[in-house]
Amino acid sequence: MKQALFKKLEEHYEEMVQIRRHLHQNPELSFKETKTAAYIADFYNRLGIDVKTGVGGNGVVARIKGGKPGKTIALRADFDALPIKEETGLPFSSNVPGVMHACGHDGHTALLLIIGKVLNEMREDLSGEYVLIHQHAEELAPGGAISMIKDGCLDGVDAIFGTHLWAEIPYGTISYRTGPFMAAADRFEIVIKGRGGHGAMPHKTKDAVAIGSQLVTNIQQIVSRRVNPAEPAVVTVSSFIAENAFNVIADTAKLQGTVRTFSEEVRDLIEQEMDAVVKGTCLANGGCGHEFNYYRGYPAVVNHKQETEFLAGLAADVPGVSNVEELEQQMGGEDFAYYLQHVKGTFFFTGAQPDDAETPYPHHHPKFDINEKSMLLGAKTLAMAAVEYQKQGLPKDESVAVS
Repeated sequence: MKQALFKKLEEHYEEMVQIRRHLHQNPELSFKETKTAAYIADFYNRLGIDVKTGVGGNGVVARIKGGKPGKTIALRADFDALPIKEETGLPFSSNVPGVMHACGHDGHTALLLIIGKVLNEMREDLSGEYVLIHQHAEELAPGGAISMIKDGCLDGVDAIFGTHLWAEIPYGTISYRTGPFMAAADRFEIVIKGRGGHGAMPHKTKDAVAIGSQLVTNIQQIVSRRVNPAEPAVVTVSSFIAENAFNVIADTAKLQGTVRTFSEEVRDLIEQEMDAVVKGTCLANGGCGHEFNYYRGYPAVVNHKQETEFLAGLAADVPGVSNVEELEQQMGGEDFAYYLQHVKGTFFFTGAQPDDAETPYPHHHPKFDINEKSMLLGAKTLAMAAVEYQKQGLPKDESVAVS
């Protein structure tokens, strides 16, 4: 069965590449992916596969029933793009100005579509049911996962598996982690309301830029002095906007950034401490006004132990996999976290470093690209996990939080 599965996926590799390149040329932003969703649905409809559109928004869910009884296994791929102007110079570069697949979601979609095609061809010999979740809006909170779950995409599902093509990991590597894997991703905005004035008369102002600069420094001390050093945490001020005339002291400044944590206790602590630092810094600068808004994003991705060990054990048998490694915790966020709060499963990385790139461009970079061969490797690993999991008589004593 495994060899037949691998062979069929290999036979459809060129089609996988064509799909990826079509999607790459026609990217759509989060919550606006109507044409992409229609493309996915049309692919399944042409194969006679049961497909539902409009799931939780622009989500698409296909279901394939095997010829024998068994478990219901879900596989997930996201399909939204980013507001980035592409600079790769690829012959299939984005046709949409200022929008680009700079995170590999085009590859995720292509490999899952071909998995669906192959599973459908083999369905009479397969056990159980396979739920193919094509998720919109992974890049923008609140994301598409939570709405798709509320709309029933996990109904009857026993386990879920997902992968991310990762350009900074060498091709041939499958990377996993048991337990907390990817961080909770939050966002904050701080507006400082000072009193502007002439650049030559600072004593008559409440300088929003100077106060904001103090805040950038003071906020960093939350992680270095308030958070237990054994707990991973990141606070990044990524944007600082104020008036830009050379001789004007700004009366307002806006800071934005992100907070990354694994522990809910640390997450709460940082939010509370940031609020206190903003109030204290503004009070120390003449009691200037301020706004502080903290937005909770995706929770941490926490992989289930048994499913992760199962995935890591079978990955070494996938043709083309030369290395299976356990990664350290990653501070990036992923709304795959929500699926894992409802059913057992695991999320892993498939190495996608381009062959000719000693230092590959990172995700979300204008020159980002993947090694297209990694799509086949990810497809083989995901499909094998789904099919082989049918044979697993795993104990059902692991608690799953259901929200």
